[in-house]
Amino acid sequence: MRERPTAQHPVVIAGAGWAGLSAAVELAAHGVPVSLLESARQPGGRARSVFAHDLRVDNGQHLLVGACQSLLSLLERIQVDPRKAFLRLPLTLRLVEPDGPGLHLRAPRWPSPLHLPVALATAHGLTPGERIRALRFGRKLSTLDIHRTDDISVLALLHSEAQPAAVIRKLWGPLCIAALNTLPEAASARIFVRVLRETFSGPRKHSDLLIPGRGLSELLPVPCVDYLHHHGTHLETGQRVTGLSVQDGRIQGVSVHGRDRAASHVILATPHVISRRLMSRHAALQGLAAQLAGLGNEPVTTLYLQFAPKTRLPIPVLGLLNGLSGWVFDRALCGQPGLMAVVISARGHHERLTEETLTAQVAAELAAQFPGWPPHRRSLLIREKRATFCSRVGVDLLRPVNRTPVDGLWLAGDYTATGLPATLESAVRSGVAAAQAVLDCLRRGDGH
Repeated sequence: MRERPTAQHPVVIAGAGWAGLSAAVELAAHGVPVSLLESARQPGGRARSVFAHDLRVDNGQHLLVGACQSLLSLLERIQVDPRKAFLRLPLTLRLVEPDGPGLHLRAPRWPSPLHLPVALATAHGLTPGERIRALRFGRKLSTLDIHRTDDISVLALLHSEAQPAAVIRKLWGPLCIAALNTLPEAASARIFVRVLRETFSGPRKHSDLLIPGRGLSELLPVPCVDYLHHHGTHLETGQRVTGLSVQDGRIQGVSVHGRDRAASHVILATPHVISRRLMSRHAALQGLAAQLAGLGNEPVTTLYLQFAPKTRLPIPVLGLLNGLSGWVFDRALCGQPGLMAVVISARGHHERLTEETLTAQVAAELAAQFPGWPPHRRSLLIREKRATFCSRVGVDLLRPVNRTPVDGLWLAGDYTATGLPATLESAVRSGVAAAQAVLDCLRRGDGH
């Protein structure tokens, strides 16, 4: 029988990203001793605030929706009021293009499921025929279910549903790239449909846009650490887990900088590349490690441009079509007037551009769209080459559950089998699920 967690043999969580933090909070809330280890100097993982020169920005710009119920529940647990943390708007999509009408879609505050059909039926920038085709696909979402062995690409699905080229280019394509960080010709239709269904087929509030009114660190990682501190759990930064101790099919602990740390359970909440590396040294875990090797990675590039403080977008988030830029976020909401965050998702030729060339091209696209804007004063480019796993066709066949073949060793992260792409909601769901699995074991008094 596996011994219960104690201060000497706690549940060790490797990684204080959003998955690791949510797992730690769930365990601490139930009085379980936890040791939270993070290799970096601050928590948050790939969704945190960073200092660059005299700017405090996020290492990636995130937009949430009301369907992120696990994340919202976590915020309430750590006493962060979502009403104060976010600007909440009804579903609003506005995508502009230099030589065309673009797309403007806004959902009324009508009860579900009427809000989405009305939004599609009244969308500006589509012809009546295009609206009807989009509406037919939207109505089919609640019943559309793709088995993981029958997955196809998002583009193939849209073509099979007779979606016009303009609807794909202006609506479904940008939504796919924004949600899955994978191009439609390669992206999983199974995951895309899951995202659309959770967002649009549930209560109307699930489709609301939640725009953070503070930096990512202040939104969740810092309040999580405060919550853990008050519950007797302390974050240890600069502590890189370099090995796992496994004996007779059971986890015994971890190695940190060559020193052993005993554990009753271990939750690997590290990126899948790191988790794979740690597991590949153990025969019982090599199959799982090989599975993770197939997940791949997709980049996210964020360019911050500082304009004069009075420079504003017409709405907080705006999409740009037919160019390099993807989505533009007005950081005035975070108390940074004139600062624009331009997000370029997924892979593409922009990865080969120099910082100078990429910045000049994005600035030119903004100048063409907003000719009254002054030139930007400074810029900051952040490239996350491994921002997400690749949500490509068939990837759900590779995504692992929280449980591993080793007794007491668990996985947590947005790459696990949550059914969602690599989002903050997916990370939180996975972290909570891993913690609940440990709690179930403790209630039963066994390992698995």
